[in-house]
Amino acid sequence: MDFDFDADQKAFIKEVREFLEDVRQWPDAADIMCPERESDSILADTPARKRFNRELARRGYLGLSWPREYGGQGRPGIYEYLLNEELSRVGAPLIGKGVGCVGQTLIRHGSDKLKSEFLPRILKAEIEFALGYTEPHAGSDLAALRLRADRVENGWMLNGQKMFTTSAHFADWYWLAARTDFDAPKHKGISLFLLPMDQPRITIHPIETMGEHVTNQVFLDNVFVGDDYVVGELNKGWLYICEALDYERFTFYTFSPLEEKLKALRALLSAKADDRRAIADRPHVRRRLARLTSEVELSKMLQRRVVHAASQNRVPTIEAAMCKLYSTSLHQRLADFALDSLGLDGLLHKGDPKAPAVGKWEWSYRATALDTIGAGSSEVQRNIIARRHLDLPLRF
Repeated sequence: MDFDFDADQKAFIKEVREFLEDVRQWPDAADIMCPERESDSILADTPARKRFNRELARRGYLGLSWPREYGGQGRPGIYEYLLNEELSRVGAPLIGKGVGCVGQTLIRHGSDKLKSEFLPRILKAEIEFALGYTEPHAGSDLAALRLRADRVENGWMLNGQKMFTTSAHFADWYWLAARTDFDAPKHKGISLFLLPMDQPRITIHPIETMGEHVTNQVFLDNVFVGDDYVVGELNKGWLYICEALDYERFTFYTFSPLEEKLKALRALLSAKADDRRAIADRPHVRRRLARLTSEVELSKMLQRRVVHAASQNRVPTIEAAMCKLYSTSLHQRLADFALDSLGLDGLLHKGDPKAPAVGKWEWSYRATALDTIGAGSSEVQRNIIARRHLDLPLRF
């Protein structure tokens, strides 16, 4: 397989980089481009970041791979990957759940009403979504979800709780999985709904994690949703969720932040202070830096395999699982190595003026644990690889 980019793709990368250089001149550029931001760097969760996404939309960067009939450009999906790589390299918000998980699923499975209502607003960056999957008793085993959707006249009544819903504290609409058939096998009785987040019977409790990522508990108490806002066919939500998660693993876990982290750490450890020997001059540090450099290149190759699979019109389920499992673990190994090498100074919080790299690595140590959970935990990725690639039994 050829991992090199063709002339058109290289020209696109150059175009995006020139656009981002222009953004650096904006008065609020520091809020938009935050490569040091370990948590939530992919989100459009501030007015400046939302304005940036609207500029992405104005320039035609949203919906690159959507069919032209829905307002997209009909370009290969690799262009969205290339765009997200450049955005994540500088710590800018990515193109988001609307264009990816939500928009792609609506294009494939949504009704004409849902397509006409949501797709144009997504392309204009006018709307933010939260994904309501995880529950207190249904984390990695998502099919065990219990949130009830009971049939009522002209729609459904929702009751239950969701957990760890990123974006719920600022999202406009909820992309929600609920159980609609209580007698069917657990994978067969799930449906997807769209509902506005500002309803009075939806209660949101923000939770700040150890990595300073804000997630949420969401409680739904007799929340009505009409039949028009059921996504696709009833009781086929599990299929749609799996498709969306494959897309999320592909687009959200980009390679460039790993590359930039390694460059920054190498520069930090190579710097000399007060005529003392640089940390990187120590033999054991040099060996580990060399090892991590090779591992970052391996992560790049795993990501390229995902891109290649997608370019062959395959859903890159196995490739995405391998890439997600390896790269998120590597982020942790980089943070571990940084703290080991920096010694006690590395433990200083980013609020301490004496913290190396403004506390980047202490924050990274706390935040990277979250990446091994989001979009399917490491255990889930191992199960996917074991069952779908190695043909191992479910229990072994």
